[in-house]
Amino acid sequence: MIESYLNRIETRKATIGIVGLGYVGLPLAVEFVKAGFPLLGLDVDTRKVEDLLASKTYIKHIPESIIGDINRTGRFDATTDFSRSAECDAMIICVPTPLNDHRDPDMSYIVSTAKTLSRYIRKGQMFCLESTTYPGTTEEVLKPVLERDSGLKAGTDFFLAYSPEREDPNNTHYSTSTIPKVVGGHDPDSLKAACALYDTIICETVPVTSMATAEATKLMENIFRAVNIALVNELKVVFGKMNIDVWEVIEAAKTKPFGYMPFYPGPGLGGHCIPIDPFYLTWKAREYDSPTRFIELAGEINTHMPYYVVRRTMEIMNEHGIVINGCRMLLMGVAYKKNVDDTRESPTFKLWRLYEEKGARIDYYDPFCPIIPKLRDYPEYEGKQSVSMDQIKGYDVIVVATDHDEVDYQKVAGGGRIVIDTRNAVPAASHVYGA
Repeated sequence: MIESYLNRIETRKATIGIVGLGYVGLPLAVEFVKAGFPLLGLDVDTRKVEDLLASKTYIKHIPESIIGDINRTGRFDATTDFSRSAECDAMIICVPTPLNDHRDPDMSYIVSTAKTLSRYIRKGQMFCLESTTYPGTTEEVLKPVLERDSGLKAGTDFFLAYSPEREDPNNTHYSTSTIPKVVGGHDPDSLKAACALYDTIICETVPVTSMATAEATKLMENIFRAVNIALVNELKVVFGKMNIDVWEVIEAAKTKPFGYMPFYPGPGLGGHCIPIDPFYLTWKAREYDSPTRFIELAGEINTHMPYYVVRRTMEIMNEHGIVINGCRMLLMGVAYKKNVDDTRESPTFKLWRLYEEKGARIDYYDPFCPIIPKLRDYPEYEGKQSVSMDQIKGYDVIVVATDHDEVDYQKVAGGGRIVIDTRNAVPAASHVYGA
């Protein structure tokens, strides 16, 4: 079974299937088509499928020219018909793994995808999960569903692996193909099958001893970032009370050529990984009666940051005699980080809700997100539209939540009676305050 699979990979005769054509799945699809493979994208979102087949993009940093290029090869197709997964030699699963209201992992997307795919499994296929999750998910959640509903066995009838996504949208230094890929397999042949697949598009594959090890690797990477961001967020609050500029401290500290790397404070955590991933491990650790106090403390600090920004805003407004109830406020940026259109877990929406609860009248400006998309936790903001840059004058308060490079921050500084800058983006002035 393995030799036939490897031959199809080597000769580019293998059809690659990707479930979930979002920020992870679509860049992968582009790379496989560029490498010469037939590629079938599967998604439940009809709009995404229609856009791709029409050579349109819905991710700002993936231009329409690239979508047009893969369409012109004749090797790319996209569909909502999951029965076509039977055409594929390898299936890569890139579906969401959010947290529920109790901060427990929500495996429903993985389970529903597995149930659907299991109807069409054939012998010799390879299944690889890329969704970030807790150690043991592929073995304990994905594998039983695929086996039970198909009657086939992993390692005997089909290959099974886990390889965590490492996408960083709009990173100008690293892309999908230039970031090494960690891979864990259910058995030696599954590991060989997954590595052979990724070797065709990735600069380096990093095989590890198990799928759980690969799952844990992704969590370690993001927990490292979450803890260090929490540290610098806490220092921002402490140094602020001492009248010390945390940004100046960071710039000075990073001149040390060893033993330090800079992390930067903000209004809270955003994106699909750092605000969520640490809690996968805290949840799983409870099964082993193992405390995760460091991770939970970091989560507490980062989750509190929007409340700190709002409290700091109100203190500064009071100093200027501005009442928050009824004031006109502009939020600069709804994307979770600069230069992307990704709003997942963006702290701006928490700020928005908190400011509104205090009575503020809110507008927003974001050149990357002219219309707010559907949001899982903040449905009330879906469809709201950005003001233009020409409309930012006359606000009582402007809050810079995302520091897109293309924004004219000198103009921002002149647009409000006071400016609350959570990103150190606005030129210094008497009415500009850090938070």
